Amino acid sequence: MTRVLLLGGTTEASQMARALAKAEVDAVFSYAGRTAAPIGQPLPTRIGGFGGVDGLVGYLRTERITHIIDATHPFAAQMSANAVDASQMAQVPLIVLQRAPWQAGPGDNWHSVPDIAAAVSALPEAKSRVFLAIGKQNLTAFAAKPQHQYLLRLVDPPEEPLPLPDVSIVIARGPFGADEDERLMTEHRITHLVAKNAGGSGAEAKLIAARALHLPVILIDRPALADRQETDSVDRVMEWLGHAGTERGV
Repeated sequence: MTRVLLLGGTTEASQMARALAKAEVDAVFSYAGRTAAPIGQPLPTRIGGFGGVDGLVGYLRTERITHIIDATHPFAAQMSANAVDASQMAQVPLIVLQRAPWQAGPGDNWHSVPDIAAAVSALPEAKSRVFLAIGKQNLTAFAAKPQHQYLLRLVDPPEEPLPLPDVSIVIARGPFGADEDERLMTEHRITHLVAKNAGGSGAEAKLIAARALHLPVILIDRPALADRQETDSVDRVMEWLGHAGTERGV
Protein backbone atom coordinates (compact mmCIF):
# COMPACT_ATOMS: atom_id res chain seq x y z
CA MET A 1 0.00 0.00 0.00
CA THR A 2 1.37 3.41 -0.98
CA ARG A 3 1.71 6.11 1.69
CA VAL A 4 3.55 9.29 0.72
CA LEU A 5 5.35 11.93 2.76
CA LEU A 6 5.37 15.19 0.78
CA LEU A 7 7.90 17.68 2.10
CA GLY A 8 6.47 20.99 0.98
CA GLY A 9 6.34 24.74 1.24
CA THR A 10 6.70 25.67 -2.44
CA THR A 11 4.36 26.26 -5.37
CA GLU A 12 5.49 22.92 -6.78
CA ALA A 13 4.59 21.19 -3.53
CA SER A 14 1.07 22.60 -3.69
CA GLN A 15 0.75 21.39 -7.29
CA MET A 16 1.98 17.98 -6.18
CA ALA A 17 -0.50 17.91 -3.30
CA ARG A 18 -3.40 18.59 -5.66
CA ALA A 19 -2.27 15.79 -7.98
CA LEU A 20 -1.98 13.33 -5.08
CA ALA A 21 -5.37 14.31 -3.72
CA LYS A 22 -7.00 14.01 -7.15
CA ALA A 23 -5.53 10.52 -7.56
CA GLU A 24 -6.68 9.66 -4.00
CA VAL A 25 -3.16 8.74 -2.95
CA ASP A 26 -2.67 8.31 0.79
CA ALA A 27 -0.28 11.18 1.57
CA VAL A 28 0.80 13.60 4.30
CA PHE A 29 1.89 17.16 3.53
CA SER A 30 4.68 18.46 5.79
CA TYR A 31 5.42 22.14 6.40
CA ALA A 32 8.65 23.20 8.12
CA GLY A 33 6.68 25.72 10.18
CA ARG A 34 8.56 28.91 9.23
CA THR A 35 5.40 30.66 7.99
CA ALA A 36 2.78 31.67 10.55
CA ALA A 37 -0.18 31.05 8.22
CA PRO A 38 0.80 28.43 5.63
CA ILE A 39 -1.39 27.87 2.60
CA GLY A 40 -4.04 25.20 3.14
CA GLN A 41 -3.56 21.90 1.32
CA PRO A 42 -5.95 19.19 0.09
CA LEU A 43 -4.02 16.61 2.14
CA PRO A 44 -3.62 15.87 5.84
CA THR A 45 -0.99 18.34 7.02
CA ARG A 46 1.69 18.38 9.70
CA ILE A 47 3.69 21.46 10.71
CA GLY A 48 7.13 21.50 12.29
CA GLY A 49 10.47 19.73 12.13
CA PHE A 50 11.14 16.04 12.61
CA GLY A 51 14.09 16.30 14.97
CA GLY A 52 16.90 15.63 12.54
CA VAL A 53 17.63 12.49 10.56
CA ASP A 54 16.84 10.10 13.40
CA GLY A 55 13.51 11.80 14.02
CA LEU A 56 12.63 11.61 10.34
CA VAL A 57 13.57 7.93 10.19
CA GLY A 58 11.34 7.32 13.20
CA TYR A 59 8.47 9.15 11.54
CA LEU A 60 8.86 7.19 8.30
CA ARG A 61 8.70 3.91 10.20
CA THR A 62 5.92 4.88 12.60
CA GLU A 63 3.72 6.27 9.84
CA ARG A 64 4.62 3.45 7.45
CA ILE A 65 5.72 5.85 4.74
CA THR A 66 6.52 4.08 1.47
CA HIS A 67 7.64 7.07 -0.65
CA ILE A 68 9.18 10.49 0.02
CA ILE A 69 8.69 13.47 -2.29
CA ASP A 70 11.00 16.37 -1.48
CA ALA A 71 9.34 19.49 -2.87
CA THR A 72 10.97 21.91 -0.44
CA HIS A 73 12.64 25.16 -1.43
CA PRO A 74 15.88 24.67 -3.40
CA PHE A 75 17.71 26.40 -0.53
CA ALA A 76 16.25 24.19 2.23
CA ALA A 77 19.57 22.37 2.22
CA GLN A 78 19.40 20.86 5.70
CA MET A 79 15.93 19.39 5.23
CA SER A 80 16.86 17.99 1.83
CA ALA A 81 20.08 16.47 3.18
CA ASN A 82 18.15 14.92 6.07
CA ALA A 83 15.64 13.48 3.61
CA VAL A 84 18.41 11.81 1.60
CA ASP A 85 19.98 10.28 4.73
CA ALA A 86 16.65 9.17 6.18
CA SER A 87 15.60 7.67 2.85
CA GLN A 88 18.73 5.54 2.82
CA MET A 89 18.51 4.54 6.47
CA ALA A 90 14.82 3.62 6.32
CA GLN A 91 15.07 2.24 2.77
CA VAL A 92 12.22 4.45 1.59
CA PRO A 93 12.50 5.66 -2.04
CA LEU A 94 12.98 9.41 -2.50
CA ILE A 95 12.40 11.74 -5.42
CA VAL A 96 12.92 15.49 -5.60
CA LEU A 97 10.41 17.77 -7.32
CA GLN A 98 12.37 20.93 -8.01
CA ARG A 99 12.09 23.82 -10.43
CA ALA A 100 14.95 24.53 -12.83
CA PRO A 101 17.31 27.40 -11.86
CA TRP A 102 17.08 30.75 -13.60
CA GLN A 103 19.39 31.51 -16.51
CA ALA A 104 20.57 34.99 -17.42
CA GLY A 105 19.23 36.46 -20.65
CA PRO A 106 19.75 39.56 -22.79
CA GLY A 107 19.77 42.71 -20.68
CA ASP A 108 20.51 40.94 -17.40
CA ASN A 109 23.38 42.18 -15.25
CA TRP A 110 23.86 39.19 -12.96
CA HIS A 111 26.78 38.40 -10.71
CA SER A 112 26.58 34.78 -9.49
CA VAL A 113 28.05 33.99 -6.07
CA PRO A 114 28.33 30.66 -4.25
CA ASP A 115 26.83 31.59 -0.88
CA ILE A 116 25.57 34.28 1.50
CA ALA A 117 29.06 35.37 2.56
CA ALA A 118 30.05 35.93 -1.05
CA ALA A 119 26.87 37.93 -1.63
CA VAL A 120 27.82 40.27 1.23
CA SER A 121 31.31 40.68 -0.22
CA ALA A 122 29.89 41.43 -3.66
CA LEU A 123 27.97 44.46 -2.42
CA PRO A 124 29.77 47.78 -2.97
CA GLU A 125 31.47 49.66 -0.16
CA ALA A 126 29.71 52.88 -1.12
CA LYS A 127 26.31 53.40 0.50
CA SER A 128 23.64 51.72 -1.63
CA ARG A 129 19.95 50.82 -1.47
CA VAL A 130 19.65 47.04 -1.54
CA PHE A 131 16.56 44.93 -2.10
CA LEU A 132 17.47 41.90 -0.01
CA ALA A 133 15.11 39.29 -1.45
CA ILE A 134 16.35 36.33 0.57
CA GLY A 135 13.80 35.99 3.37
CA LYS A 136 14.77 36.54 6.99
CA GLN A 137 16.89 33.47 7.77
CA ASN A 138 20.27 34.83 6.64
CA LEU A 139 20.20 38.52 7.48
CA THR A 140 22.91 38.61 10.14
CA ALA A 141 25.71 38.29 7.59
CA PHE A 142 24.65 41.55 5.92
CA ALA A 143 25.18 43.46 9.16
CA ALA A 144 28.85 43.43 8.11
CA LYS A 145 27.89 46.18 5.67
CA PRO A 146 25.70 48.44 7.83
CA GLN A 147 26.21 51.46 5.55
CA HIS A 148 23.56 50.20 3.14
CA GLN A 149 19.83 50.79 3.29
CA TYR A 150 18.08 47.43 3.00
CA LEU A 151 14.58 46.59 1.79
CA LEU A 152 12.98 43.32 2.90
CA ARG A 153 9.71 41.79 1.73
CA LEU A 154 8.42 39.22 4.20
CA VAL A 155 5.32 37.05 4.47
CA ASP A 156 5.07 37.56 8.24
CA PRO A 157 6.13 40.51 10.40
CA PRO A 158 9.43 39.78 12.20
CA GLU A 159 8.96 38.69 15.81
CA GLU A 160 12.33 40.05 16.92
CA PRO A 161 14.43 43.10 16.00
CA LEU A 162 16.35 42.56 12.78
CA PRO A 163 20.17 42.69 12.77
CA LEU A 164 20.29 45.44 10.13
CA PRO A 165 20.52 49.04 11.37
CA ASP A 166 18.82 50.64 8.35
CA VAL A 167 16.01 48.46 7.02
CA SER A 168 12.55 48.92 5.53
CA ILE A 169 10.05 46.06 5.61
CA VAL A 170 7.16 45.30 3.27
CA ILE A 171 4.74 42.59 4.41
CA ALA A 172 3.21 40.78 1.44
CA ARG A 173 2.60 37.29 0.12
CA GLY A 174 3.49 36.45 -3.49
CA PRO A 175 3.41 35.65 -6.27
CA PHE A 176 4.20 39.18 -7.47
CA GLY A 177 4.06 40.71 -10.93
CA ALA A 178 6.99 42.31 -12.72
CA ASP A 179 5.20 45.68 -12.89
CA GLU A 180 4.51 45.51 -9.16
CA ASP A 181 8.15 44.75 -8.38
CA GLU A 182 9.34 47.48 -10.72
CA ARG A 183 7.17 49.98 -8.84
CA LEU A 184 8.47 48.70 -5.51
CA MET A 185 12.11 49.06 -6.56
CA THR A 186 11.50 52.48 -8.07
CA GLU A 187 9.69 53.78 -4.97
CA HIS A 188 12.52 52.60 -2.72
CA ARG A 189 15.19 53.81 -5.17
CA ILE A 190 16.84 50.40 -5.19
CA THR A 191 20.36 50.23 -6.65
CA HIS A 192 21.11 46.51 -6.13
CA LEU A 193 19.09 43.29 -5.88
CA VAL A 194 20.28 40.29 -3.87
CA ALA A 195 18.36 37.06 -4.48
CA LYS A 196 18.70 33.30 -4.29
CA ASN A 197 18.55 31.35 -7.55
CA ALA A 198 15.33 29.62 -6.57
CA GLY A 199 14.04 29.28 -10.14
CA GLY A 200 10.43 29.04 -11.21
CA SER A 201 7.99 31.66 -12.43
CA GLY A 202 6.47 32.55 -9.05
CA ALA A 203 9.47 34.55 -7.83
CA GLU A 204 10.93 35.66 -11.15
CA ALA A 205 9.20 39.05 -11.23
CA LYS A 206 11.96 40.79 -9.27
CA LEU A 207 14.54 39.69 -11.84
CA ILE A 208 12.38 40.92 -14.72
CA ALA A 209 11.95 44.23 -12.90
CA ALA A 210 15.70 44.50 -12.27
CA ARG A 211 16.34 43.92 -15.97
CA ALA A 212 13.88 46.67 -16.92
CA LEU A 213 15.52 49.07 -14.45
CA HIS A 214 19.07 48.06 -15.50
CA LEU A 215 19.95 47.09 -11.93
CA PRO A 216 22.80 44.76 -10.99
CA VAL A 217 21.69 41.46 -9.46
CA ILE A 218 23.75 39.44 -7.00
CA LEU A 219 22.38 35.92 -7.45
CA ILE A 220 23.26 33.23 -4.92
CA ASP A 221 23.84 29.75 -6.33
CA ARG A 222 21.94 26.77 -4.97
CA PRO A 223 23.70 24.72 -2.27
CA ALA A 224 25.45 21.55 -3.39
CA LEU A 225 23.65 18.39 -2.27
CA ALA A 226 24.15 14.66 -2.63
CA ASP A 227 23.08 13.04 -5.89
CA ARG A 228 19.32 12.50 -5.87
CA GLN A 229 16.68 11.52 -8.35
CA GLU A 230 15.17 14.83 -9.50
CA THR A 231 12.46 16.06 -11.84
CA ASP A 232 10.58 19.29 -12.47
CA SER A 233 7.40 17.47 -13.52
CA VAL A 234 4.47 16.53 -11.29
CA ASP A 235 3.41 13.95 -13.89
CA ARG A 236 6.81 12.28 -13.71
CA VAL A 237 6.57 12.06 -9.94
CA MET A 238 3.16 10.41 -10.27
CA GLU A 239 4.66 7.93 -12.72
CA TRP A 240 7.56 7.31 -10.32
CA LEU A 241 5.13 6.51 -7.52
CA GLY A 242 3.97 3.53 -9.54
CA HIS A 243 7.49 2.18 -9.98
CA ALA A 244 9.65 3.30 -7.05
CA GLY A 245 11.14 0.36 -5.25
CA THR A 246 11.29 -1.67 -8.44
CA GLU A 247 14.32 -1.89 -10.71
CA ARG A 248 12.85 0.84 -12.92
CA GLY A 249 12.04 3.20 -10.07
CA VAL A 250 15.28 3.11 -8.09
